[in-house]
Amino acid sequence: MRVKIEIEEGLAEEEVIIRCGSLNNSIISLQNYISKQNNGKRCLSLTSGETEFYIPMEDIYFFETEGREIRAHTADKIFSCSYKLYELEEMLPGSFMRISKSTIANLDAIYSITRNLTASSIVEFIGSNKKALVSRGYYKMLIERLSARRLER
Repeated sequence: MRVKIEIEEGLAEEEVIIRCGSLNNSIISLQNYISKQNNGKRCLSLTSGETEFYIPMEDIYFFETEGREIRAHTADKIFSCSYKLYELEEMLPGSFMRISKSTIANLDAIYSITRNLTASSIVEFIGSNKKALVSRGYYKMLIERLSARRLER
């Protein structure tokens, strides 16, 4: 494994990029370790009506598209988000993963997955009755990521 550090003056926020031939447990562990190094709680600016809220990322269960709008779900509320899903994918920590074309979920908040071989599977979240659909194409990677995360704790 090569390690390379590039110094870029004027960079607004540090960025770590991991390039790999395939996703394996070592890479996932490395990503999780790096993500946890930011000791302060990172918050995301979300809105509800005319009010702007600063919600800690770990409190967000999932993001989903509803029409042209992105919604952020917490245990008991739904907020509007000004980012696009692909922007969220780039900025969210390693505990988040896309689980369908229209949904990104917080892996740490997943309570159960009900598998459906012929259609989308259903993810349920801790302490909430909220559910999200997992596309068949994302199911296997989701299970792998969850297994890797559960083993490292």
